[in-house]
Amino acid sequence: MTPAAEQANGRPDTRVPYADQRREFILATLRTNGRADAADMALELGVTNETVRKDFVALEQLGLLRRVHGGAIPVGRLTYEPPLATRTALSEEKELIARAALQHLPADGSVLIDGGSTTAKLAEILPRDRALRVYTNTLSIAITLMDAPLLTVYTLGGRVRPVTSAEVDDWAARALAEINVDVAFLGTTAVSLERGLTTQDAAEAAVKRLMHASARRRILLADHSKFGKVSNCKHADLGDIDLLITDTGINPQMLKSLRSAGLRVETV
Repeated sequence: MTPAAEQANGRPDTRVPYADQRREFILATLRTNGRADAADMALELGVTNETVRKDFVALEQLGLLRRVHGGAIPVGRLTYEPPLATRTALSEEKELIARAALQHLPADGSVLIDGGSTTAKLAEILPRDRALRVYTNTLSIAITLMDAPLLTVYTLGGRVRPVTSAEVDDWAARALAEINVDVAFLGTTAVSLERGLTTQDAAEAAVKRLMHASARRRILLADHSKFGKVSNCKHADLGDIDLLITDTGINPQMLKSLRSAGLRVETV
């Protein structure tokens, strides 16, 4: 059945035009099924078989799958980290989450904004009429905020990871050891009931752990696609989070389990 026919029958249109989104979908299928059939992927994604073949080749070159006749099977780790600028999926949900986060800004004082596509949305809409000290480990977020005259913006320093623009390693760690902030707005790659919060890169995970320690209040901004997944490096337990803000697309059973685990959750 074609995607158009699926829509006519009340099934969602799953066409995914962006390469990074398609490849995340392929890897998610491998995680779930242990195999991705090329023809099925083309149908699910609403693209040609040749497009899927090119996606398989690109992922195989990264060492994330092995191509076999008619499809692909997993090999090694199954975590693909798209560049921050390409993370366009769920843009509406991310903005809703960011707007909800504004309700938790202090009237004055200091905040820390972690890297990520949802926290970047928060930086874009952060009020410019409030005298706040803003710390961030992400150059793109600092640039977004630097023209606001009442905000005092600090970056943590350190090595810059090109994929995420995040500052990591010793300089960032030293800066976090010396600051205390009222609220930290945090991001993550994946959230699991069993493994807590995880991300792809060990250096970023180390910085995220120090962010938790530097903040009086810790708020996680995560859209529904992050839940029920595990990435490479753990950086926090669920109990380390004071508040989770997510969207209403989160699986109801997952939401119930998170709240049963003692996590305060706002859905928007």
